[in-house]
Amino acid sequence: MEKVTLNVQGMSCDHCVKAVEGSVGELNGVNSVKVNLKANTVDVEFNIQEVSLDKIKETIDDQGYDVK
Repeated sequence: MEKVTLNVQGMSCDHCVKAVEGSVGELNGVNSVKVNLKANTVDVEFNIQEVSLDKIKETIDDQGYDVK
């Protein structure tokens, strides 16, 4: 399992948390996803054999948030 912390801008409320955690959590290979609004971060644990980091970033971007 790989673990990564992504800096994500634009998240400000519980809806943002649900949008990001829900969409990323549905990807095959993602074991866990946790948003920290105060830190503007998303912690993701995933299987690199099943899903790429680029795909995770793209999924967050598709929800309308800016991944740094």
